[in-house]
Amino acid sequence: MEGSTPDKQPVRVTILSRTYTLLATGDPRETEEVAASVNELMLSIAAKAPNADSTRIAVLACMHLADRLRAAERDLGQVKARVTSKSEELAGVLEQMLAAGEER
Repeated sequence: MEGSTPDKQPVRVTILSRTYTLLATGDPRETEEVAASVNELMLSIAAKAPNADSTRIAVLACMHLADRLRAAERDLGQVKARVTSKSEELAGVLEQMLAAGEER
């Protein structure tokens, strides 16, 4: 049905030994994979800071993920700039070739 929200499926995941039921749109396996990645990150942080409580571990995980997101956004911006530059360069070459073809 057009304009409706996609069906949401409940997905049970475990993060830092706590079970959560999340509503997933799309493939529930993606939600499970994301949760597994978050769990792995938080367990790794917990191993390095054994006295940290779950809130501190969650905040550190968020900071880590935010840093990765910013790096990915920066990289994407650089790729977009290179694509734009290369597209403009190729458009110029194409215009020159078309102009040279018209002169013949």
